[in-house]
Amino acid sequence: MEVPAERGSMDVKTLISLYSNKLWNRIINILPFSHSNFLGKISSLYLQAIRTRSRRRRPSLPLPLPSHSLDTSVIPMEASRVFDVLEDILEHLFLNLHNIQKNLQFWQSRAEESNARKAYFMIFERGPRAFITRTVQFIRESVAQGSSLQLLSQSASAHISERITILTSLRYSLATFLAQVHIDIDKFGEELVNDPEKSLSSLLVTINGLFSKLEAAIGHLHATRQSDSSVDGSYAFPLVFEKLPDVNQEGSQWTDCEIRDAINLIYQNLYKLDSYLSILVSKHRKPRKLTLYWIHYTCGAVGLSVCSVWLLRHSSLMGSNDIENWVREARDSTITFWNDHVEQPILSIRDELFETFRKRHRSVMELEDVQLTANSLHRMLLTFSEQTQGQKFPENASDQQMLEIVMARYEKELMHPIQNLLKGELAHALLIQIQKLKLDIETAMLELNQILRANEINFAILAALPAFFVSLLLIMLVRAWVKQDTRAEGRGRVARIQRRLLVVEVEKWIMQYQTCMNQGKEKDAQCMFGMVLYSLDRLYRAVERHAKATGEWLCLRQDIVELAKPGLDTASKLILTARMERVYDCLLPSLKRQ
Repeated sequence: MEVPAERGSMDVKTLISLYSNKLWNRIINILPFSHSNFLGKISSLYLQAIRTRSRRRRPSLPLPLPSHSLDTSVIPMEASRVFDVLEDILEHLFLNLHNIQKNLQFWQSRAEESNARKAYFMIFERGPRAFITRTVQFIRESVAQGSSLQLLSQSASAHISERITILTSLRYSLATFLAQVHIDIDKFGEELVNDPEKSLSSLLVTINGLFSKLEAAIGHLHATRQSDSSVDGSYAFPLVFEKLPDVNQEGSQWTDCEIRDAINLIYQNLYKLDSYLSILVSKHRKPRKLTLYWIHYTCGAVGLSVCSVWLLRHSSLMGSNDIENWVREARDSTITFWNDHVEQPILSIRDELFETFRKRHRSVMELEDVQLTANSLHRMLLTFSEQTQGQKFPENASDQQMLEIVMARYEKELMHPIQNLLKGELAHALLIQIQKLKLDIETAMLELNQILRANEINFAILAALPAFFVSLLLIMLVRAWVKQDTRAEGRGRVARIQRRLLVVEVEKWIMQYQTCMNQGKEKDAQCMFGMVLYSLDRLYRAVERHAKATGEWLCLRQDIVELAKPGLDTASKLILTARMERVYDCLLPSLKRQ
């Protein structure tokens, strides 16, 4: 029997509460002083503890009670116990409806696909056993009839249609039951708060009658299985609820023991309903993710096995040092990458930012070296010009003018190079040109050094870019992993879209409810109202955390409660939903929020 974990834990808690209450009632009835004040106080304390434990539940749509009854300190003990039971009933119904709706939406999406996609689902997305049996059947039908693909598509359609029929019937009955319970709570709410002794028994009797109606609606589904059904295994046992004795139903005022018995009976019925639905829904549930993608997982397992064998062959267990060498090379490469692209660029940026004065001082000394070379060249040019021209030149004579004199004499001396090299001024002119070349080189190096030093931070940042991009990629992966929760309760753009779609669902069910009322289909209208309540409960849970963060929760909660009121007209409800989509930040699109 496949039972969801969430419902399983809920059933265990219900059983514990149920049997502990039974045991307590038996003890009270057996003891001779069961009507004493002392035992009454103990009983009150015990029930207070039970109610405190039952309050530790997930947030859900509030009961349709008067606004002044929200203060639990003024609620009588009897009414408070019944409120806890009513909240448990609604919570169980919401959880069961959500499970049914989730599976129903899967099969409805499959029903809208093409015949080829349905055939693919029947063969490849229902597990290895279905793959083998359907493949063999497909081959046999191909050989025998030749139209096996059409038969496979028809079989897939019947397979999907059967599940849609059962789940739709379950959803219809549960939504109707939910709407009836909600309407009755709204009807008795004021009396429960003001005068619980009168209305308490009537409400419990009414709920008992609603369970009987639910039994008549879905109790027969276990027997509706067709002869050629594709559902594996046997169906669930018949659904038979416990019923209040006729004596209790006719009594005008109940004792405390009778109230406890009625509450325990409701919990027994809840447990039976959960067990029945768990078995029935599990027979018609959508395939698990592992079953849907079993081929992908199988290929992944085969690939992982091949990689494991390959790694084993290169490991020390087989006498190979390849893995150790690869690990060493990877470690050395990582260290080198860290030093070249992380540590050294950061140190360079730090030195450039915090050692500016030291670097400026060194630049000034290099400029003085170039100035010394320029002064030496000026003196050499001055001496050469005075010797060759036979006249005195001023100290501030232009180097360019004296260099022209040197080049003119150099060209003249080159006419007789060997003779002038030994006796003339050719050697002197060559030394001057070498000095000029040295000055040009030092000047170019000084300018290049200044350019490099002015861009040291840029070069350090450029060297750190690979590490920056790697870090950015890791941050994006971590952010995507953190925000992978695409449910309506999550964060991010997809979760925001899911919350807006919940409001759209509320509007859709409200309009369908009004359509059924206009056509006089009151039973269908109750089902539509139950689906409105289900969608509002999902919206309530989805927006609570986000609305509290933005300070909108009180107003948004009040709007959701107003939408759940049976007496509010459809036009007002549609106005409320339109305002919710337009005003509240947690329901706005991302672009509007920015």
